[in-house]
Amino acid sequence: MDSIKHITDYFDKHKVWEKELLILRDICTDTELSETIKWGIPTYTINNKNVVSIAAFKDHIALWFFQGSFLSDPDKILINANKEVTRGQLQWRFTAFNQINIELIKKYLLEAIQNEKDGKRIKIVSDKSLIIPVELKDVLSADKILSEAFDQFSKSKKREFAEHIISAKRLATKLNRIDKIIPLILKGEGLHDRYK
Repeated sequence: MDSIKHITDYFDKHKVWEKELLILRDICTDTELSETIKWGIPTYTINNKNVVSIAAFKDHIALWFFQGSFLSDPDKILINANKEVTRGQLQWRFTAFNQINIELIKKYLLEAIQNEKDGKRIKIVSDKSLIIPVELKDVLSADKILSEAFDQFSKSKKREFAEHIISAKRLATKLNRIDKIIPLILKGEGLHDRYK
């Protein structure tokens, strides 16, 4: 019941896309997928494994297929929204209600469900190197307390901070992101801890 309230709250926050969000939700719940909320967004699972989520943005809404790279995608609809960060996750974007093709979406969902049942999963490479961007290095070297706090994090948490900065294209955005993560680092809180 708590998940339903969070999903309703999510839809209420995105009133401009309410009709589209509701139809995508209906399509997902009309399958064997279970509905939950993860990272603050409606997420649909099978056997507790993430299959697809629905997300609303300013200029579009999207279905995020967690193991989307395994979908055949004969209609060439799916995109990788952030190639530097995601490998398996692919997105299907909608900018208008009339772009929502119920039968086609259901076809993709059923394939994604079957792929999950078949165990098709991107292998996570755990020994990925840690590259600290120069901008973050400069801030850390100038503040001993901040540097010591950063050193307390696991390699994966450090990587999350680093990738958050690296993924910004403009220097101003990188510096703005650094300003926002400093309080998290000092509190010993990871970048995504609040969503877990």
